[in-house]
Amino acid sequence: MLLFLAFLIGIIAGLRAMTAPAAVAWGAALGWFDVSQTQLAFMGYRWTPWVLTLLAAVELITDQLPSTPSRKVPVQFAARLIMGALTGATIGASGGSLVGGLIAGIVGAVVGTLGGAAVRSRLAAAFGKDTPAALIEDAVAIIGALIIVGAV
Repeated sequence: MLLFLAFLIGIIAGLRAMTAPAAVAWGAALGWFDVSQTQLAFMGYRWTPWVLTLLAAVELITDQLPSTPSRKVPVQFAARLIMGALTGATIGASGGSLVGGLIAGIVGAVVGTLGGAAVRSRLAAAFGKDTPAALIEDAVAIIGALIIVGAV
């Protein structure tokens, strides 16, 4: 079950790179799952969720700007893979499967990045503009992250 949740949080990282780690850090910091005795203990430190939440908020704002590059360009894609790996590994580590979670998170990030781009472009075409599609994607990422972290 944890590897499936790691895969799902990777999908969220593919949608919004910083939303996934912010949610996972809050889960760890609030004691919803324990990573304190792992290499990823920092995810549960007092300031980690606050810093990641600030970065997630900045990402939600900058995503609305027309100058924001595609999530499929190398730097953006790599960031999503790294965040998928981090968040998947954190969820996996809570059950003793750090490497399995890391791999599941990366696979999920690929699915979320490519699938999210395709769905968003279809929604934007249906709405005739990108903003409603982006806001729907934001909501899916935030609500999905909360549900996933709550299930760990």
